[in-house]
Amino acid sequence: MRDTLLISRPVPGRLIPALGGAVVMLIALPLFLLMGWDIRGWALAAVLWVGIHALDLILARLRTRSGNLAASAVHIAALLFKSLGLLIVLFAIVSSHPQLALGAVLVYAAAYTFELALSLLAYYGMTP
Repeated sequence: MRDTLLISRPVPGRLIPALGGAVVMLIALPLFLLMGWDIRGWALAAVLWVGIHALDLILARLRTRSGNLAASAVHIAALLFKSLGLLIVLFAIVSSHPQLALGAVLVYAAAYTFELALSLLAYYGMTP
């Protein structure tokens, strides 16, 4: 069992996990409306989620064009700045509107977690 987990597999597609995250985002919208929460929290999470995925798409396209070491370094730096940018935006919102930030963090975390779970299932569900 342990040996099968260490064998490399091809990278699965990103479309299904991204669609799963989109479904979580869409499910969260009626919940926000029914619970009477501030819809701006959901909108902030949706904008951040779409922005991160757009940046991922741009990075994936840049990486396929050139497979050299410099492109990999740029990709890693972009991933770092993407994560830091997301945290900076969320911390700025937390300091000014804590309730708004709470809703945004909950929705974004749910979509991200579901997307990660689908990605792991796709990766480990493949035959090595």
